[in-house]
Amino acid sequence: MGEETIDPHASVERLFGAVLRHFRQSRANMALRRAGELAFTDFSNIGRFERGERMPAADLVARLDQIYGAGGMLSALHAVLLRLQAAESARPHPGRHGENSTLGMGDDEMERRTALHLLAGLGSLGTFGIATEPLRRLLDTDFEHPGRDLAGWEQACADHLYALRTRPPAQVAADLVIDLAAVRQQAQAAPPALATELHRITALLAALQANALTRLADHGAAIRWMETARQAADTSGDLSIRLLVRAEAAGHGLYGQRDPRTVLDMVRSAQQLSSKPFLQLLATEAKALSMLGRHDEAIAALAALHRATDQGDIDRYDIWTPNQIYFAESWVYAAAGNESAGAPAQDKVRKTTRDYHYRINVQLHGAMCTVAQGGIDEGTRQAATMIDTPAPAYRSNHIMETANLVLRAVPADQRGRASVTEFRKLLTTPPPQSAYV
Repeated sequence: MGEETIDPHASVERLFGAVLRHFRQSRANMALRRAGELAFTDFSNIGRFERGERMPAADLVARLDQIYGAGGMLSALHAVLLRLQAAESARPHPGRHGENSTLGMGDDEMERRTALHLLAGLGSLGTFGIATEPLRRLLDTDFEHPGRDLAGWEQACADHLYALRTRPPAQVAADLVIDLAAVRQQAQAAPPALATELHRITALLAALQANALTRLADHGAAIRWMETARQAADTSGDLSIRLLVRAEAAGHGLYGQRDPRTVLDMVRSAQQLSSKPFLQLLATEAKALSMLGRHDEAIAALAALHRATDQGDIDRYDIWTPNQIYFAESWVYAAAGNESAGAPAQDKVRKTTRDYHYRINVQLHGAMCTVAQGGIDEGTRQAATMIDTPAPAYRSNHIMETANLVLRAVPADQRGRASVTEFRKLLTTPPPQSAYV
């Protein structure tokens, strides 16, 4: 007997059930009984959750997230839907005593908008059995909620940036998509002066979304969001945000998204917007040159970066932090095999950064340097240990692509070594998956 069809439009519980089933069947290719065994629960319970009879507990969702390889998405979606469910339950529903909350039919516009925006962020909606056109029409409804003031949006940007540095990227993407849709809705109805400021906010949020998606290796979606960020930045007319967005696009391009030569072209094109050097662009230039094996030029670019620290433009949103200079040094000197110059930079990053992927990546730089100096077995084993350190949901594409730099540092005639073969197998493990466009 086939499994019962789930209507994800019927309720919050059934929406989550449809997504649960999708990850079990399509992502993990796992039978219901096996899922129950691995999650330490009777398989019939998972069946009830998938049918939307009730919502599972957060700890079970976290286990299923790991079992299905959902990269934090199930936990993030579960948390958002529970908040929506609680908000819906807290207000009266005349004539609907005891019924589940029906998506799109509530009286509270903010909660309905949150649900619809979350649905819009699920990506390939047809995969979940969600009808795209009705959703589109609902999303285009004009809501009367006034939205945040500018200070509130600035705080939201800071909160999302903090989340990006400390939480799994799939969770960050889930939250960002809600605010991206909300600021777009607010900007459409705002007076011109406020709309201009909201375009700036949109640019920053879209760039953060592209960052999260790059960490999830969803490069196509990341590039599209970065283009959205660029257009919004240009519309705002704010030079600092225009430079920042272009610098972000170039910098994330180095993580398996673009050819380093393309990144160099992007850096040089962006720098033409300003008469003053932009520090983030200079750091990206040094790293791109390093990836091309142009080590002397990369070291010269680092020197230019240091000279520019006192007069260069920097962003006011804390995306660029001074320790990124040390991160660029760590990258460039490690690739060149210069341990005496790279190790102090790595130590400075570890002591000052809040971003978990920077802490891991500078240690991978150290492993790359060891390999470049001829310590192939030691370097690849050191890198393998670092990849295994974070939980799967945190094992981002930024980390895996940096580990690939370690592998590429191994001379061609040494790639048959057992340590290298084992390391290569480890790198074939898929990173956390994205479900956000």
